[in-house]
Amino acid sequence: MWSHLRTTEIAISAARSQLGDLVRRAAHGRETIALTDHGHVAALLVSPQVIEDLEDALAVADYQRRKAEGTLEEGIPHAEVGRMLGLRP
Repeated sequence: MWSHLRTTEIAISAARSQLGDLVRRAAHGRETIALTDHGHVAALLVSPQVIEDLEDALAVADYQRRKAEGTLEEGIPHAEVGRMLGLRP
């Protein structure tokens, strides 16, 4: 997942004057901006979609682990979920 994301490092001091552009690049270009402080990465600017993708991948991995362990609890039928969300009568 991370392999096709570009990462650009920029010093915090240089980023101050470019913050708007850097945020847009992270948000729309799926580019990770690594903010550095004295040469060490201090923070990352990433698209919310990247975080959502990671959360989804984590949820799937957790589901697969619980399934393999035989510890899955009984789920809610798809039709019932649709009714709960107001998508079905």
